[in-house]
Amino acid sequence: MPVGFRVYLKRNLPPRELVESFRTIPAANIADCMGRHNAMFPEIRLMTKPGECNMVGVALTVKTCYGDNLMIHQALDMASEGDVIVVANEGGRNRSLLGEIMYRYGERKKLAGLVLDAPIRDALQIHSGSLPLYATGSTPGGPYKEGPGEVNVPVSCGGVHVNPGDIIVGDPDGVIVIPRQDAGEVLEAVKAFQQNDQRKLQAAINGTADRSWVMKQLETKKCEFVDKLYNE
Repeated sequence: MPVGFRVYLKRNLPPRELVESFRTIPAANIADCMGRHNAMFPEIRLMTKPGECNMVGVALTVKTCYGDNLMIHQALDMASEGDVIVVANEGGRNRSLLGEIMYRYGERKKLAGLVLDAPIRDALQIHSGSLPLYATGSTPGGPYKEGPGEVNVPVSCGGVHVNPGDIIVGDPDGVIVIPRQDAGEVLEAVKAFQQNDQRKLQAAINGTADRSWVMKQLETKKCEFVDKLYNE
């Protein structure tokens, strides 16, 4: 098997009902319940109109050679409804890896989303689409179609390790990766977190928030308070 130019046809997939459980949970809450880890770099941002619910699906991973989209085409052909195609691109930024034609094909296949650590093109046309797409920006420069590349292997996208079958959640804040084997535990933690978070939000709105923790934390950290002007 040629390392660096191969397609794995199988993935371990989480239960569909578990994936759907993250449909209405803010990505920020999920990140907070994962030690504030696994959020992709903010340069990977939503390029389509925000929907009423999250982008939620199962990772179908692609590792491309810098500026080449051959293996993204392969992933589009083999993807199933509900998949999120996650593309690593060796940090390339000067060539788009996807345009409207590929986007509309993914839309027709009812993918759950597209996440590219790379630019796209046809940004105006894609913005009006129904398929959530996250990318680093746009450029008219097009890709090569030569390979090599790999499908359904571990990748690093937006600074986060992604395995095939991981749960991918995106909202207007960005993209979070939930490891497949940890998803059930994360869901239970998020349910409890959200109840407390809602109480804190309401207290902030109605003016009853307890802010004493700030001073306690500063005192614990031995912060110095100086009762004079700086450089006086």
